[in-house]
Amino acid sequence: MRNITLSRFLIEAQRDQKLICADLRLLVEVVAKACTAIAIAVNKGGLADVLGSAGSDNVQGEVQKKLDVISNDILLEANEWGGHLAAMASEEMEHPHPIPHRYPKGEYLLLFDPLDGSSNIDVNVSIGTIFSVLRCPPGTAPEEASSEAAFLQKGRQQVCAGYAVYGPTTLLVLTLGQGVHLFTLDRESGTFYLTQENLRIPEATQEYAINASNARHWETPVKRYIDELQAGKDGPRGKDFNMRWVGSMVADVHPMALLVEQAGGTATNGRETILDIQPDTLHQRVAVILGSRDEVERVTGYHQG
Repeated sequence: MRNITLSRFLIEAQRDQKLICADLRLLVEVVAKACTAIAIAVNKGGLADVLGSAGSDNVQGEVQKKLDVISNDILLEANEWGGHLAAMASEEMEHPHPIPHRYPKGEYLLLFDPLDGSSNIDVNVSIGTIFSVLRCPPGTAPEEASSEAAFLQKGRQQVCAGYAVYGPTTLLVLTLGQGVHLFTLDRESGTFYLTQENLRIPEATQEYAINASNARHWETPVKRYIDELQAGKDGPRGKDFNMRWVGSMVADVHPMALLVEQAGGTATNGRETILDIQPDTLHQRVAVILGSRDEVERVTGYHQG
C-alpha cells in the first residue's frame, strides 16, 4: 500500500469502482491539500506565532484560537475557486459561505470544523479537521445554495466524510460510502499515502471516553451506564474498563458517525441513529453515543427502557 497515494486511490475509485465522479474526486483532493497546509501551521506552533487566543468567540460560544481562524481561512481559500462547490459551512462562521460570483459553482456542499479540539493547541495535544460533503438539493437555485436550508440534510445523505488528525503523524481518515480508509502524510513529499484499508471497529470493547466534568448534566441512563463501567469486574459487567478523555473528538472518537457505521460501529443520540436525525439548524447540537456496537446498543437500550 505504500505506493498508493490518495490521488491514485481516488482516481481508481472514480475510474474502476465508479464510486465518485471527477468533481467529488477533485473536492477531496483539495480538502486534503488544505489539511496538509493546516498540519504545517500546527506543526510550526510558537515559531510562527500561531498559538494563543484570537480574541473572539465562535457560534458555539467557544473562545477562538489563532489557529482556528487560520485553519478556517485555509479551507475557505482552497475550496472556493475550484468549481465543484455551491457553498460551504463552518463551525467558525454563523452563516454559510457562498462561492464568490467570480468563480464557477458546482453541485456539492462542504461542511467542516476547521480545527476540532483547539483548546488542546497550547498544550500540544492531538487536534484535527472534520469535514462532510453533501449534494446541493435538486432544484436549488444558485442564489439559494448558500442558504441554511440547503445544508439541513440527514447524515445518510452525505456522499463523503472524513477527518484529519494532527498528532505525532498526520492522518487522513476517509469514507466514500464503501468502507473507511486511512492515509498517512509523508511530511517530506507533502503526499498522503494509503496505510490502512477497510478499518473496522470491534463489536465489543473495554475502553470508553466521556467528559466526566459534565457528570452533573448526564441523563439517568448515562449515569447508570457509566456507574456499571466504573464498577469494573466486581460490578454487573464483570470486567474492568479503561477511561480516557482527550477533549478532541478526532482523537477521542477516531472516527465520526458515518465513518463509525462504515467501519462496523454504531452511532446514536440515545434514542435514534445519528445519521437519521433531521437537523433543524445549521449549528445544532445533539447528544452523541458512538463506537463499538455492543456498548452503544447497551446504553441506547437504557434510554429506550
